[in-house]
Amino acid sequence: MMITHFQNKVITISYDLDQRMGIAVWNGFLNSLEFREAAEVCADLIEEHKLLLWLGDNRKLRAIRQADQDWFVAHIMPRLTIGTLRRNASVSSEDLFNRMAVEQIVKRADNLGDMVLNEFDDIEAAMAWLKEPLPALK
Repeated sequence: MMITHFQNKVITISYDLDQRMGIAVWNGFLNSLEFREAAEVCADLIEEHKLLLWLGDNRKLRAIRQADQDWFVAHIMPRLTIGTLRRNASVSSEDLFNRMAVEQIVKRADNLGDMVLNEFDDIEAAMAWLKEPLPALK
């Protein structure tokens, strides 16, 4: 059962403990404070519930400032790569500048550990990938 963990005008963060999955649905442009708070809430939720699967629904997310991209790579990516997250799916934004920002964040991410990132054009494909059986850890 999906439970809403956090919600404001720019993001809804939910999780399902049975599936060990979290979902962030982004909406619009976030200032630095909103972006960083939302990213921290996502990372905290993943760590608290030892989630394995994550879906970032970025379809309505707008551009991410360069300073926030740098902050995300420095502060959030390391938490994700050493945590329990195994699959991290994102649904591409309609906004070209957001797609470019996400691409840059992924390129700058060093060792992803056991986490696999994958980007999708639609939510159905992303959910299908997330629900595939997970391979055994190395």
